[in-house]
Amino acid sequence: MKLRVGYELVFECPQPTPMLLMLNTHFSRSQDMVVPDHLHVNPAVPFRQYHDSFGNLCTRLTAPPGPMTLSSEGIFEVPAYPEMPESNGYQHAIEELPDECMQFLLGSRYCETDLLSNIAWQMFGHLPFGRARVQAICDFAHNHIRFDYNCARPTKTAYEAYQEGVGVCRDFAHLAVALCRAMNIPARYCTGYISDVGLPPPYAPMDFCAWFEAYLGNTWQTFDPRNNAPRTGRLLMARGRDAADVAISNTFGSSLLTRFFVVCEPQ
Repeated sequence: MKLRVGYELVFECPQPTPMLLMLNTHFSRSQDMVVPDHLHVNPAVPFRQYHDSFGNLCTRLTAPPGPMTLSSEGIFEVPAYPEMPESNGYQHAIEELPDECMQFLLGSRYCETDLLSNIAWQMFGHLPFGRARVQAICDFAHNHIRFDYNCARPTKTAYEAYQEGVGVCRDFAHLAVALCRAMNIPARYCTGYISDVGLPPPYAPMDFCAWFEAYLGNTWQTFDPRNNAPRTGRLLMARGRDAADVAISNTFGSSLLTRFFVVCEPQ
């Protein structure tokens, strides 16, 4: 199945403002690319790109005063059927883990493992190791947090989401990531596109979405506590320790986002 993805974002800045953007799909999906999702900037300003330590494609530019439009549209081949669990759900002992996994066991800006460790062991310590434990964590986050855009805020942490019981997809992911790490399961935060293919209407306005990957059976495996059901058409843009590593935009000065439009649909 061909999936068309893209966005149009309009920022207004009162003065020249440096920006760091993360608005391209992840290089791990390059083999699925039919039409590249190039970044377009209007008015045209010079920009340069680099890959960060997580493999995310980052863009640096300086926004001019006034409105600036960032847009992209790409087409990718994705499976035309819902996601299936990996065959191997084995949970590795700490000493078996590859070195790259170790940073994803530690607390981070939005995932306070120290505050959630006792809670995690009380709730999940009696469960079987591996996928069953991760899925139980997803089930808990899915049922514990009520989705509400009006209760979103960029500073909310996993522990605050646990306390408040309300949030958006990033809060579901942060809570599940923190609980997995507290249970010695490496977990990393992901953001990107998720289509509504196979779901009944009505459809909510399209947005960038958050989920996470847990390291089981020698592979990074996808889990989605917000939806908590197999989806058709998921496309990774960026991954990291938490949302601080994968923000779609960081502005180093005053700016206002005046338009936000995302598309993710079959071609």
